[in-house]
Amino acid sequence: MSSITKKAIMATLFLSFIIYTSFVYTTGTANDAGENMITEQSKNGKLLFQKYNCVACHQLYGLGGYMGPDITNVISGKGKGPGYAKAFLKSGTQRMPDFHLSDNEIEELVAYLTYVDKTGVSPVKRFKINYNGTVAQN
Repeated sequence: MSSITKKAIMATLFLSFIIYTSFVYTTGTANDAGENMITEQSKNGKLLFQKYNCVACHQLYGLGGYMGPDITNVISGKGKGPGYAKAFLKSGTQRMPDFHLSDNEIEELVAYLTYVDKTGVSPVKRFKINYNGTVAQN
């Protein structure tokens, strides 16, 4: 194989790599559904969530501590909702301390939990891997 042919093949492979890489890292990134749903109140709730280090005990999107429950979908959970979350935030429990939050802080935290609920699902759906490598949803 001649030197020119090798260089042409290498240039083609390199150019293909650059095009494919840019396609992989830019596809689907132009539209952020969560950005349209976040409000000032939920932004303030996120800051409170960070201030009180809630992630030390609770998980969001499956990430965080294990002492408290995953609260990604606490707003839409069966038998739960904004009132449920407000009750826990207002008085705490045996395992969750009472942070003496103001009514405004509670509203902001619930707004943030509502945002989180709309933008994620946890736990992630479990899939069964069949013996032949195919995936079946349970």
